[in-house]
Amino acid sequence: MNQITCPKCGTVINLDESDYEGIVRQVRDDQFAHEVEERAASLRREHEQALELARSQAKAELDRVMAAQKAQLQEALARSSAELQAVKARSASELQEARAASAAALQQAQSAGAAQLAKEQSERTAELMRVRAEADARIAELSAKLESAVEERESAVRVAAQRERMVAQQDAADQKEELREQLAARDAQIASLKAQLDAGATQRDLAVTQAVTEARTTFEEERAKLARDLDAARFELSREQEVRAAEKQQIETAHALELEQARKNSQDLIRYKDEEIERLRDMKARLSTKMVGETLEQHCETQFNQLRVTAFPHAYFEKDNDASDGTKGDFIFRECDEAGNEIVSIMFEMKNENDTTATKHKNEDFFKKLDSDRKKKGCEYAVLVTLLEPESELYNTGIVDVSYRYEKMYVIRPQFFIPMITLLRNAAMNALAYKQELELVRQQNIDVTEFEEKLLGFQEGFNRNYDLASRKFQTAIDEIDTTIKHLQKVKDNLISSENNLRLANDKAQGLTIRKLTRNNPTMKAAFAEAREEAERAAREGVAVEEAPGAEPDLADSYEV
Repeated sequence: MNQITCPKCGTVINLDESDYEGIVRQVRDDQFAHEVEERAASLRREHEQALELARSQAKAELDRVMAAQKAQLQEALARSSAELQAVKARSASELQEARAASAAALQQAQSAGAAQLAKEQSERTAELMRVRAEADARIAELSAKLESAVEERESAVRVAAQRERMVAQQDAADQKEELREQLAARDAQIASLKAQLDAGATQRDLAVTQAVTEARTTFEEERAKLARDLDAARFELSREQEVRAAEKQQIETAHALELEQARKNSQDLIRYKDEEIERLRDMKARLSTKMVGETLEQHCETQFNQLRVTAFPHAYFEKDNDASDGTKGDFIFRECDEAGNEIVSIMFEMKNENDTTATKHKNEDFFKKLDSDRKKKGCEYAVLVTLLEPESELYNTGIVDVSYRYEKMYVIRPQFFIPMITLLRNAAMNALAYKQELELVRQQNIDVTEFEEKLLGFQEGFNRNYDLASRKFQTAIDEIDTTIKHLQKVKDNLISSENNLRLANDKAQGLTIRKLTRNNPTMKAAFAEAREEAERAAREGVAVEEAPGAEPDLADSYEV
C-alpha cells in the first residue's frame, strides 16, 4: 500500500499499486505538459530574441557599413585636402626659401664684394700712407742729413714719388677692374639662380597639379570601391534577411506543430485528471466519517514524528486513550525539563468531514468539549486542528485565538500544526526560568507548612498504626489460643491413630500362610506344587538365582 497526501486538505489516502501508478503517471504527464509549455514559451522567447537580435545586428551592420563608408570617404577627402595643402605649403615654402636664399646670396655677394673692395682700398690707402709717411720721413731725414744736397736730389725724389704714385694708381685701377669682374660674375650667378628658381617654381606647380590629379583619381577609385562594397553589403543583408525569414517561417511552423501537440496532450491530461479526480472523489465519499478523521490524525502524527528526534527529543506526544471521565481528546503533547517540571502541555483535537456529508459541523461545536478535555487532563493549552468550514476567511488566514470564548484555546489548519507547537513551546521556554524561580520560592514557603503537616500526619499515622497493631496483636493472641486448641485436637487424633496402627501391626504380625490357606484347597495345592518343584530343582543341582531385591517366597518359611 502507498500513501498520498492531498495538498489542499492535507488528507492522507491509502492507495493500492495500480491507483498509485495511475496518479504517478498523471503527475508525470502533468509535469511533461508543464515542461512542454515551458519549452514552447522558451522557444517563443528565443525566436523573438533571435528576430530582435537579427534586426539589431542587421541595423548595426548597416549603420556600421554606412559609418565606415562615410568615415572612409571623409578620410579620403581629408587626406586629399591635407596632401594638397601640404604640397602647396611645401611648394610655397621651397619657393620662399629659394627666394630668401637667392636674396641672401645676392646680398652676401654684394656685401662681400663691397667689403672686400673697401678693405683692399683701405689696405692700399694705408699702405700708400705708410709708404708716403716713410718717404716723407726718408725725405725729411735725407733733408736733415743732406741739407747740402737737397736741391740735387729734389728732382730724384720727386721722380721717385711720382713713380710711386703712378704705381699706386695703377694698382688701384687693377683692383677696381678685378672688383668689376667679380661683381659681373656674381650678377651672372644671381641671374642663373633666378632662372633656376623660376624653373623650380614651374616644376613645383606641375607636381602640385599632378598630385591633385592623382588624389582626385584615388578618391574616385575609393568612392567607387566603397559603393561596390555598399552594394555587396546590401545584397548580403538582403540574402541574410531572406534566410532568416525562411528560418523564422520554419520555426513558426515547428512551434505551431509543437503547440498543437502540447494542446492535444494537455487535453488528454486534463481528461485523465478529471477522471482521476472523480475516482478519488468517489473513493473519498465511500470512506466512513471515522476513517476521514483518522486520516487527519495520521497526517498530524506523521508530521510530528518526522521532527520528533531533532526538534522534540524529550517531548511526549501520544493519543489520548483515557476515557475514564467519559470523554477524551485526540492527542496530548507534554514536555518537561530535566528536573521534571512541566514546560508546556497541549490538548489536540482533530476534526475533518467528507465533502458529501449532509450535516455540516462548525468549529464552534467542539470548543466546549475541547476545553473540558483540557481541564480534565490537566493541559495548559487547547488546540483544534480542523478542516471544517473550508470557505471561512477567519480560519484560513492562519492561527486563530479564541481565548475570548475559552481560556488558552486556538484554532488552526493542519499546515500550522508544527508551527503552533513550536510557538507555544518557545513561549513556555522563555517563561521557564521564571516558573522555576517561582516554584523554588513556593517550595521554600511550603517547606515549613509541609513539615508541620508531616509531623501531625506522622503522629496521626503512628496513633492509627498503634491501634491497628494492638488490635492485630490481640487477634494474634486469640488466633494462637485457637491454634493451641486445634493442635491439642490434632495431638489427640495422632495418638488415637498410633493406637490403631499398633493394633493393625499386631494383626499383620499374627497373619500366617496356614491361616490364609485354611479352608482353601486350591491355595494348598498351589503351595504344595511349588514346594515340590523347588525340591526337584535342588536334587538336580540347578541353582535358582534370585533377582536382586526380590523378596523370599513366603511359602518357604511356613509349613503347609
